[in-house]
Parts: sequence; structure tokens; C-alpha cells
Amino acid sequence: MNFIDYVTLMLLNMTAALVVLAAFVWKGLDEEDPKRWAPAFAISGLVAAVCGFTMTFTWPLPHPYNIAFGEMSVLLGVLLLGASWSLARGWDLRPLGIYAFFAGAAAVLVGIRFINLSLTQSPILAGVGFILTGAGGLCAGLTLWHTQTKQVHNKELRNGGVLVMLAAAAVWAWIAALAYWSHLHPPK
Repeated sequence: MNFIDYVTLMLLNMTAALVVLAAFVWKGLDEEDPKRWAPAFAISGLVAAVCGFTMTFTWPLPHPYNIAFGEMSVLLGVLLLGASWSLARGWDLRPLGIYAFFAGAAAVLVGIRFINLSLTQSPILAGVGFILTGAGGLCAGLTLWHTQTKQVHNKELRNGGVLVMLAAAAVWAWIAALAYWSHLHPPK
């Protein structure tokens, strides 16, 4: 049975959010006034939070998928909304790194479990997507601390984070494309 749902939207949104985040880490963290990044974080955060909360409370998919996609989308969405709000107000982003650490740890755990249980049609690909996305969250606090305190400007750490986020975005983009392809078919 094929489930036609809004996971496609969530996957594409996550892809866009990770690309925006990678671009921000690459260039935006060094800007004197990074407020211009706030709308991009707000848009992707709103979509992730709304879709994630809806999935978490209504369970339109078989149960393990609602937890994985719904709850992880909520965590990503509120982080992106927090980043948007902080950027717009000129606040320090470092406290968000603490939250990102725990959200990242959950995503890594979900990715390992996807592979372990062979969830989805491509469990390794989906698992790697969660693991890479989670790795970005795990390292966010360290990256933000080094960048915002100006004590240590570790370009290698940031470049590594950008590559991880772009790799995660590529995984989710591929999965989104496959999902769109399989979900769009002629009516029966």
C-alpha cells in the first residue's frame, strides 16, 4: 500500500533548510549584520514545525515513521525558528547550540535505528540522512561557540560542518525526488 502524505514536503523543506544552514555557516556567520538570513530560517522552520507537529499528533503513517519524521521535523523546525528569531533580534546564537546537540543526538539515534530495523525502501540511505543531519546538530554548539566568541576562528570545523550539511541535504534531496516520483501517479 502506498501512503500519500506530506512527507515529500517535509523532505524537500529539510533539504532547503540544510542548504540555507550550510550557506549561513559558510558566509553568514561572518557578516556584521546577519539579520537578512532570518526569513530563510523562518520559512523552513515554520514548514518543519507545522508538518512535524501535525504528523506527531495525527499519525498519518505507520507508527515508526510518524515518530522519526514527525518528531525530528518538530525539533528541526523549532531550532530554525529560534535561529530566525535570534538573528532578527541580534541575539547570541550559542544557546541554540545546546538544543541542537540534543536534537542532533536524537537524529543520530533515529538514523541508526532506521538501518537496524531496515525501515523504508532505502534504510541505509535514510539512516545516513538522519545520521548526517544529526551530526550537524551535535557540532552546532561547538561551531557557534568558536565563531561567536571570536576566541578561536576554526575554519576547518566550519568547512567540515558545511560539507556534512550539504551531504545530508543531498541525501534528503534524493529521497525527496524518489518520494515525489512514487507519489505522483495517475488516479485509479
